[in-house]
Order: sequence, then C-alpha cells, then structure tokens
Amino acid sequence: MVERRSHLKLISVHLPESYVIGLDELVDRGLYPSRSEAIRIAVRDLLRRELWRRRKLTTRRMLA
Repeated sequence: MVERRSHLKLISVHLPESYVIGLDELVDRGLYPSRSEAIRIAVRDLLRRELWRRRKLTTRRMLA
C-alpha cells in the first residue's frame, strides 16, 4: 500500500549510473510506474527486512 502523497518527503540521492539504467529498465518493462515508485518500494522492503522485522524479533524475545 502506497502512502498518501501528502505524507511523502522529497530527498535527493546520488546513485551510480548503472542503478539508474536498471531503474529505467524496470519502468520501461512496466513493472513500476516511475523511478520514484520503484525506489519507494525498494526502501520499504529494506526497512521491513532490516529494521521492522528485527524489532518484532527483539520484542518477541523480550516477552518470552
């Protein structure tokens, strides 16, 4: 689920050209509507994996 646009913050990111080319390919293939959406989904997935799931595991361990 995508957050409402009013909650989005603009940030600038420097990426290697190969990443930008890869993002453009994903958009050209129709997998994402834009570079921004592809990056939002990638960041969301990273946070889920690296941050939010670890917090859940830590909380579960504390409750056990």
